[in-house]
Amino acid sequence: MAVGVFDSGLGGLTVYREIHDLMPDLPLVYFGDNAHAPYGVRDADDIYDLTCTGVSRLFDAGCDLVILACNTASATALRRMQEGWIPEGKRVLGVFVPLIEALTERQWGDNSAPREVDVKHVALFATPSTVASRAFQRELSFRAIGVDVEAQPCGGLVDALEDGDLILSGALVRSHVDALQRRMPKPEAAILGCTHYPLMADEFQAALGEGVKVFSQGKLVAKSLEDYLKRHPDMFGAGEASEFLTTGDPVSVSDQATRFLRREISFSPA
Repeated sequence: MAVGVFDSGLGGLTVYREIHDLMPDLPLVYFGDNAHAPYGVRDADDIYDLTCTGVSRLFDAGCDLVILACNTASATALRRMQEGWIPEGKRVLGVFVPLIEALTERQWGDNSAPREVDVKHVALFATPSTVASRAFQRELSFRAIGVDVEAQPCGGLVDALEDGDLILSGALVRSHVDALQRRMPKPEAAILGCTHYPLMADEFQAALGEGVKVFSQGKLVAKSLEDYLKRHPDMFGAGEASEFLTTGDPVSVSDQATRFLRREISFSPA
């Protein structure tokens, strides 16, 4: 009954944590492609190939359903994967849709026509590749009209967080928020479009001001997954054990993950 969680590095652990806390009895197999992180500066074909390789490993581990807990992979590779790569009986889901459903106050599976929503000015903070893909704007256009999205590529932030440098991370958050607000002075909502960024949610909120509602993905993805599994119990895979897999050095990645998540994490070679 295992479910897979894929990420280019450690950021997906923020999604893993929320899924585990909501469904503690659900076996989760986490795959971190740490040897090739970060994805946010790679080209689309490279991201696609690396994502397919990692997801295939999760299928081999007994996961019929895999969550791409990586916005860059969700934005750049998911649609292409869904159009012809995913094997019959398997499913791969991204992390954008639950967030957009929350932003537009839609229920899961509401496929009605796009409509006007209360929020008109949205700030998107994401990796350069995610911003370049315009995947967030595309998915939003399926559900809402009249929403102005200003996207800010947050170069360097993932690297700083993976290195555990919170001082540099805080400085980068303030710099990126300042850059965005020069183009959109008064956003009503802000999207943290990378699963690393919830670690800096308080810093984003402080830089944006209390009047801006900040959306991050962990809890939203976990609740959407819980609802999905209730409706699709056939998507529980054959795997029975939780494990953490990495393409990087397991000892180094385990140490980084333990600091990152502030709980003991032990990775094995993928």
